[in-house]
Amino acid sequence: MAHFLLIHGSCHGAWCWRDMLPLLNSGGHTASAIDLPSHGDDRTPVNDVTLDSYADAIIEAIDEPVVLVGHSMAGYPISAAAEKAPEKITRLVYLCAYLPAVGKSLVDRRISAPRQLLQDAIVRSDDGKSFTIDPTKAGEKLYTDCAQSVVDYANENLCPQAILPQATVLDITENLKNTPKTYIRCMNDHTIPPEFQVTMTADWPAGDIYEMQSSHSPFFAQPGRLAEILFEVAENS
Repeated sequence: MAHFLLIHGSCHGAWCWRDMLPLLNSGGHTASAIDLPSHGDDRTPVNDVTLDSYADAIIEAIDEPVVLVGHSMAGYPISAAAEKAPEKITRLVYLCAYLPAVGKSLVDRRISAPRQLLQDAIVRSDDGKSFTIDPTKAGEKLYTDCAQSVVDYANENLCPQAILPQATVLDITENLKNTPKTYIRCMNDHTIPPEFQVTMTADWPAGDIYEMQSSHSPFFAQPGRLAEILFEVAENS
């Protein structure tokens, strides 16, 4: 039996996993989701957030070893958690997520992609320390193949995203290198180019890679298929 701990991406919160939790809490498995600092119901001021505080929040939420699932931006926080407490993680699952690279922050990774699909939807704060998503563009960018009701629900809950954690380089050691990993590519992604997801995982074993014909938010668009993949990942771990 596996326990899945689900970590949201930029501007999101635990709320984005609403359709996944009932599916994953079945068949002998369990699942939970948390709000990272300054997201969802967490009241941490957005300008106080760091990559370390993201990692610490994840670690604090783990009692027994988990399959740690990170969406999009959360590729860095889940990796940071694995660096700090590898014994708490049986496997990292990167869901159309940014993979850390030596000497590169998430911002560096995003800039190195061949296309900047989200750029025109990002609205920076006046102080330049956070950003939000233009609600008029959220549907086409993040929820391309989702119902309008999902877009409306998301726009009601999206929050500011701190830039500092994304501009922080993660020191990569054997802790992260030795943690088992799976990557789920979303091949209709309008946020992180699918070809960049392929590039980031080009040297991975084929058995550690899955592909979904989904946009950037498969937890809304294809929750049943995503649950099937996660169950398979857990059973093969």
